[in-house]
Amino acid sequence: MTEDRTRHDRISRHATPGVGNSLATWTAAKHPIRIAINYVVVWLVRISPSLRLKRWLLRRIGTTVGEGVSWGLEATPDVFWPELLTVEDHAIVGYDATLLCHEFLQDEYRTGRVVVGERAMIGAGAIVLPGVEIGADARVAANSLVTKDVPPGGTVAGVPARPMGSDDDDE
Repeated sequence: MTEDRTRHDRISRHATPGVGNSLATWTAAKHPIRIAINYVVVWLVRISPSLRLKRWLLRRIGTTVGEGVSWGLEATPDVFWPELLTVEDHAIVGYDATLLCHEFLQDEYRTGRVVVGERAMIGAGAIVLPGVEIGADARVAANSLVTKDVPPGGTVAGVPARPMGSDDDDE
């Protein structure tokens, strides 16, 4: 993790071509056939019970997936820029979690790498925004919205996700 850079420092900004918002002109950003292929692969990743098949499929669309990664049912990688996603060895991405590497806005779209560190855990239903780095052995609680980096060994929870105390705390 880069200590002195925020996720916004790691995001690339791309102006919206022509009139309209960036989502309305998404075909200028990525070829529709590429997105269609990615979508079918992501759909298979979401429903397959086989972790081995999930890792193999994710790698086919450009996601960097480490050894022993556990990808939960219904969990969704970024469909537009899966190549900007890295999930390191033995990380867990929980049920229905979403890892986004892009944001479509009015006047621009943004892209940014998402890195999930070794042995990190992302809880069910959590959403990770573009440019976020989740450190090794970090934990993201279920249904959290991760807008900032999570330090190695840290635990975050909530919307937006905020640091939690250690497991030994009574909080």
